[in-house]
This record gives sequence, structure tokens and C-alpha cells, in this order.
Amino acid sequence: MIIRRATLFDIPAVMTLVRVVVPLMRAEGNLQWDDAYPNPDVFTRDVTLKQLWVADFDGIIGGIAAITEDQSEEYADVGWDLNERSLVIHRLAVDPEFRGYGIATALLEEAEALAEEAGISVLRVDTNTKNAATQKLFPKLGYSFSGEIDLGHRPGLRFFCYEKRLPAMPA
Repeated sequence: MIIRRATLFDIPAVMTLVRVVVPLMRAEGNLQWDDAYPNPDVFTRDVTLKQLWVADFDGIIGGIAAITEDQSEEYADVGWDLNERSLVIHRLAVDPEFRGYGIATALLEEAEALAEEAGISVLRVDTNTKNAATQKLFPKLGYSFSGEIDLGHRPGLRFFCYEKRLPAMPA
């Protein structure tokens, strides 16, 4: 497995992964994603901004994550300082055929490495309250639960927020 930045050529494979994952999410009551979101335009923007990462297994995309500095204004509702520079993980997904390979962990470790490289000491992520897998994963990787929010762009859904603080960077 290689964790690498996605290219525009990866978008069809990323959308195939999304089309496989969405029905499974919905079957578990997790309505975070649907037929409209995320879409090719969202991923094209991620690629253009160099913030989409993929887990590549010899040319097959086994997982994805957008690693950005984009913080939702609602994050302030859990007491986060939105002026504090942080890396935020969005659109984390693993193809069910590749579960158990440590893909989500590898993508989150990539985010941590990118944060350290950029001198950022805070990682943040939100997840739908119905996503049991991420609710187990984030604390296992050192993320602390910060609270629950609504997100304006996903009305009617609730999200748990998690944060990880990295050790202070040497000056």
C-alpha cells in the first residue's frame, strides 16, 4: 500500500469507491453521504488544492481522505478556536474489499506527518454519530472526543468531533 496524493486520473476510481461505500453507510443508519455528496466536483476541488490522499494498492484505490485546513464554523460549538491552525480530515472512506488492511489508520498517520511537516500541532475530524467504526478508531489513535455538533451543509444530521494535539514542535 502506498499513501499518495490523488490526481485527476484517480477521480473515477474514487467515485467508484464512494458508490460502494454509500449504500453500506446508509444501511447502518449513517446518512452522512448520499447520491449528491460527495461528488466529482468535490473531489476535483480536493485534487486541485492538493488535499486528497489515496491508499493505492498497485493502481487500485482502497481508501481516501481529504486532509485540509478547512474548518467548519460549527466547530466553535465544541470550544475549538477556529483561528488556531489545524489539519482537518474530511471524506475518509475505505473500500469494504480492503477493510482490515489498516488503511484508515495509514491515512490518519499521513495527516499527522503532514501536520508535523507544516508545523501544525492540532488535528481535527468530525464523524456522523451513526459511524461506529470511526468512533472506535479515533480514540485508539489518540484523538479526544470534543463534543457534538450540527453541520449547516448536512441538515438533520449530528456529528461527533475529535481532536488530537501533537507534542510541541521544537523552536
